Amino acid sequence: MKVDGAILVENPLEAGPAAQRLESVGYAGGFTFEGRHDPFLPLTVAAQQTERLELITAIAIAFARNPMVLANIGWDMQLLSGGRFILGLGTQIRPHIQRRFSMEWSKPAARMKEMVEAIRAIWDCWQSGARLNFEGEFYTHTLMTPVFTPEPSPHGVPPIFLAAVGPKMTETVGEVADGFFVHPFHTTEYIQSVTLPHLERGLKKAERRREDLEIACQLIVASGSNDEEIEAAKNGARAQISFYGSTPAYRPVLDSIGRGDLQEELNFMSKKGQWLEMAGRIDDDLLEQIAIVGYRGEVADKVRARCGGFADRVSLIAPFAPDANQWADIVEALNTGG
Repeated sequence: MKVDGAILVENPLEAGPAAQRLESVGYAGGFTFEGRHDPFLPLTVAAQQTERLELITAIAIAFARNPMVLANIGWDMQLLSGGRFILGLGTQIRPHIQRRFSMEWSKPAARMKEMVEAIRAIWDCWQSGARLNFEGEFYTHTLMTPVFTPEPSPHGVPPIFLAAVGPKMTETVGEVADGFFVHPFHTTEYIQSVTLPHLERGLKKAERRREDLEIACQLIVASGSNDEEIEAAKNGARAQISFYGSTPAYRPVLDSIGRGDLQEELNFMSKKGQWLEMAGRIDDDLLEQIAIVGYRGEVADKVRARCGGFADRVSLIAPFAPDANQWADIVEALNTGG
């Protein structure tokens, strides 16, 4: 099982040393996400200071950009990294797309499917010389002249991973993506009853096999060497879970374990800015149904028990992320099966 770690930096220049630490410990990949900073710039630095580490956006917000912009960035990241880049995309939610990015929101699953198809059409034009003639419902790309056409890449084109929570988007992942990010806000019940069946439906629709898709399971981890460390980590995990749980689109995850009513309460509290109080609404039972909680020596076994039956790789997400070297034993155990 591959293990990916976060590259969390306040300055892109710090991404090189951070990625080197992940590589030296044995992580397969290092990922950024679109939060306070751009997700691509740190990876350009990391690409120049690592040799084996896969470099992943997990995720970049697709609808804040267009297919041509993403095709350009993905192409150059693949060149810069020597073929180690994974373009990971997600939708975000309507308020962020419309009010934070001032972009259009409509039919997110259909739009994402077309986004991936358009990016691949552009890459095919550049790589094989095919005429660019993509016309869809949301995106049209029919102009490409030699001055804007890069030379074919010796590394091929990067894989595209998509994040999904709801049934429609999960089905879209099965249809068109090379990989699937399982959102960290999930339960075993939701994975078994919603995620995997709809993923399989998408694969069948496109006449694809499970082997055609790499599943990356993102996991919130609250771990420590003693009770005090674990309690501090649990508090951080509670805050992250309450934030996710306040989102209306994620209510079905809570519904899967009979806790759907909590979503409305958390949403109401979020609008009042009661972030600390929200974390207090995540009891131990709910915490352990979503997060991996335990002593350090227990984490690898709990990760395998949670997602070993379906995941090809895992991302360990801690709200207060420890240094990569401090998790070396867990990474080794997951890499070796020990």
